[in-house]
Amino acid sequence: MTAEEPQASRRRGRDAHRALRAAPTPQALRPVRAGLEGGRYKPLTDPDIRRIYSAALDVLEQIGLGDAPPSGVALMVAMGAIQGDDGRLRFPRAAVEDMIARSGRRYVLHGQDPVHDLEPWGTKVHFGTAGAAVAMVDPDTGAYRDSTVRDLYDSSRCVDALEHIHFFQRTVVCRDIPIPYEMDFNTCYASVAGTSKHVGTSWGDPDEMMTSIEMLHFIAGGEDKWRARPFVSQSNCFVVPPLKFATDACRCLEVAVRAGMPVFLVSAGQAGATSPAALAGSLVQEIAECLAGLFYVNAVKLGAPAIFGPYCFISDLRTGAMSGGSPEQALLSAAAAQITQFMDLTCGTVSGMTDSKVPDVQAGYEKAYNHALIGNAGANLIYEAGGMMASLLGYSPEQLVIDNEIVGNTLRTIRGIEVTDEAISLEVIRETCLGGPGHFLGSDQTLRLMQSEYIYPTVGNRNSPKEWREKGQPMLIDTAKRKLAEILDTHHPRHISKEKDDAIRVKYPVRLMRKHMGYDE
Repeated sequence: MTAEEPQASRRRGRDAHRALRAAPTPQALRPVRAGLEGGRYKPLTDPDIRRIYSAALDVLEQIGLGDAPPSGVALMVAMGAIQGDDGRLRFPRAAVEDMIARSGRRYVLHGQDPVHDLEPWGTKVHFGTAGAAVAMVDPDTGAYRDSTVRDLYDSSRCVDALEHIHFFQRTVVCRDIPIPYEMDFNTCYASVAGTSKHVGTSWGDPDEMMTSIEMLHFIAGGEDKWRARPFVSQSNCFVVPPLKFATDACRCLEVAVRAGMPVFLVSAGQAGATSPAALAGSLVQEIAECLAGLFYVNAVKLGAPAIFGPYCFISDLRTGAMSGGSPEQALLSAAAAQITQFMDLTCGTVSGMTDSKVPDVQAGYEKAYNHALIGNAGANLIYEAGGMMASLLGYSPEQLVIDNEIVGNTLRTIRGIEVTDEAISLEVIRETCLGGPGHFLGSDQTLRLMQSEYIYPTVGNRNSPKEWREKGQPMLIDTAKRKLAEILDTHHPRHISKEKDDAIRVKYPVRLMRKHMGYDE
């Protein structure tokens, strides 16, 4: 072999790699996907889980919850709850455990397009947005401005285009729509118009909520088709921690369950403020509150789909302010996933709520370690995972693009390492070292696995310093801006036909302008 031959071989290997990487990766060969199995990270031991679970049952039986609406009291008492002289509902342990055993399981969260259907059970992991931020973040100046219905729609269609964000829950508040009924309706409309992935949103008034449900029936092609494939879930903060029901939210819960809509039961206690500062105690309260919500759902309709949502928030105990990016946040959310798995329920929890105010290094490291721990704990539905800033006060679409990459990389760690006879590679090593080229760059195995085994950055930069300088020293935020602009300029979803959209606009108070949806008119 001449001196030039090894170099030529390496060049051919690199050229083959570049050519293969430039081609679109078939779905079946992609290294990550929705629903990868987590569960390897376990911050709680099995005895810890049982002790917290048992204490949560004690809270329900001995302390109970106050302020349930009369309709909820009647429903839950009929299922075995007991209303005391103090007005609080208490839940006997046997009644709660019977309810857990009879709760809905293994239900699909549907997209408008079946390709986006999710199976959130066991330790299958899915990442999505959420948050209800009130402001948009300028990544250059750090300025915050009020969010609008157009911002919400643009956020939805960005999620529609991003591979690793698996569902869309309302990200920002439409602060340009002052009437609550119209805000709730337009939030639902803009979300489902922007993506064919599963959508989550919320309503404040149970009667006004029916208008949105009628619209969803129309989009689905009829109530029967909606009930067969409900593609919107209701995010419901049914409880005001500590241990009080929220009346209007509970009435909306009843409407959603009867309408066949999955309900995301959110208990958002903040450790050190509205739940105990002790992390174990905070978990006890969160689990107890979510079990009360699950009891409520099953009292309305036994076996109705409900997402168990312990949103275990953290206080910075120096100030009392919420901290979204702390390591304690990661521990609580991961532990909540473990306890929910113990009950064999669908877990929805939080990750990615950085304390940083703009896309920066702090945002990156806080999001990354939260995603890695909570994803590897096997949480089924991980909310707040894209674009959230300032502990949910702000939203950055540029950060959403970056978060898509953080989530993709996290999913690769969740997938882990497959150990098979082929992967052990004994023959490949033998052929390469005994008479072969002495490297693996051009081997059939390398070319075959480079797409299915490895994930590559789309906004991150792996160039050498020399190549990076030659390309103008691009910064991460600049690459994210370009990617965002490309999506917003080119991705205009049309899963809702123009004819249906016209009919919706005739009947309902749609505030999103057609020109913002990519139409000429």
